[in-house]
Amino acid sequence: MQNYFEKLGANALYHLNQTGRMGIFLFYSLLSIIMPPYKISAIIKQTYVIGVLSTFVIIFTGLFSGMVLGLQGYHTLSKFGAEGLLGSAVALSLIRELGPVLAALMVTGRAGSAICAEIGIMRISEQIDALECMAIDPHKYIIAPKFIAGIISLPLLTAIFDVTGIMGGYLVGVGMLGGNAGTYFSSMYKDVGFSDIYMGFVKSLCFGALIIWICASKGYYVHLNRGGGFGAEGVSSATTNAVVLSSVSILLFDYFLTSVLL
Repeated sequence: MQNYFEKLGANALYHLNQTGRMGIFLFYSLLSIIMPPYKISAIIKQTYVIGVLSTFVIIFTGLFSGMVLGLQGYHTLSKFGAEGLLGSAVALSLIRELGPVLAALMVTGRAGSAICAEIGIMRISEQIDALECMAIDPHKYIIAPKFIAGIISLPLLTAIFDVTGIMGGYLVGVGMLGGNAGTYFSSMYKDVGFSDIYMGFVKSLCFGALIIWICASKGYYVHLNRGGGFGAEGVSSATTNAVVLSSVSILLFDYFLTSVLL
């Protein structure tokens, strides 16, 4: 029984320390963002890596998500004689919920894992320690450009996802199932308001910061993570944990943001 409580206390202290480290990491990262000098070239490079290189998977996922929504929505609405509402149903589903969430999950899998692995390798190869020895702030040099790029990229990728998904719904609902094209877009124009677009925009901003925060901090503190060792195994374990934690956090924050913004 004593060993059980010792393990329970050790686990509680470990997770408490981890939470505190991530909080301190976020504070220094945000501070490094607002403090000059600003590395524009590094921000552009990271925007390319996080945003541009994720465009294909966003378009592909958005297209088929919209096609599925168009197919399911048409058959569901046709039972009530409300096929004319297909455009607004597809658009609202994508703009308010599916667009920000699925885009964030795709970016987590494609870019978030790479960020965690990159920073983790820099940590175990002592590159971060070398920067500190040269009086170069690692947060300013490594983390801040990724944070800014993530905050810039996610809203743009979400917009691409939404537009592609709406066109996917149009291809199925109008092109394949014979719905009316004018009704599809007019219902969308009538029912989608600024508040819906604002909700999706706020969610994408928060998800962008959340992904970079979790993935970068997991890589930055890879040497302090438990159960993975201090090498390739530790980096792989940290990357897995970062992707899982980011994905779960996106879904949790989606609920809280929806409850606040509705």
